[in-house]
Amino acid sequence: MAGGRAIRELPADERPRERLALRGAGGLSAAELIALLWGSGSRGRSAVDLATDALAGHDGLTGLARATDGELESLPGVGAAKAAQLIAAFELGRRLMADWPAARWTIRAPRDVADRLILQMGRLEREELRVVLLNTKNVVLRVVTVYQGNVSSSLVRVGELFRDAVRLNASGLILVHNHPSGDPTPSPDDLHLTAEALAAGRLLDIDVLDHLVVGHDAWVSLRDRGVSFDRVEPRVAG
Repeated sequence: MAGGRAIRELPADERPRERLALRGAGGLSAAELIALLWGSGSRGRSAVDLATDALAGHDGLTGLARATDGELESLPGVGAAKAAQLIAAFELGRRLMADWPAARWTIRAPRDVADRLILQMGRLEREELRVVLLNTKNVVLRVVTVYQGNVSSSLVRVGELFRDAVRLNASGLILVHNHPSGDPTPSPDDLHLTAEALAAGRLLDIDVLDHLVVGHDAWVSLRDRGVSFDRVEPRVAG
């Protein structure tokens, strides 16, 4: 085959499809799973070889998932078509995480929220403000996007933060928004918005448990930064 080896040209015990049938998807490495998407390699190298190099060049799967389309296309042997396949696969994974059954998602610490949402929000090109709604047992009822654009305390209507919480009879909520700059350091506007949300939550008897600011590869919990949240013993441990 000109330009690269197809997976079918690998020894039978090295072909990801055959290994998938024998071991299941959980038995395959990340490189083998990516190779199944790509199907063929380039310039005499197999798809597994290309995937291994791509993962190494971005410090693993998490780094590769955060790469831009241009960065993926520029990888040796990848190009536009393979980059598009990888972008589509990662996006499906993000959507699956967003649609994960709420009954299986219980919040015990800020990281439980951040780890799930940083892949969805960390690389957004504009700001989004989401509200994680919780019941009395800290089980997530819903994650609602309430604002897109400039998340400023002067522009966001605080009532919008609580609309779905009231409708779903949520007992608590966590605010999450991103900084497209990649730096999750809270701004004065972030602190002001938090203060307004806390005041409104007390009036509505809905606990505002935390406000997370998400950057490209990091996040900040305002509770962990010393902001005083609800009046009761916090149910989200820092």
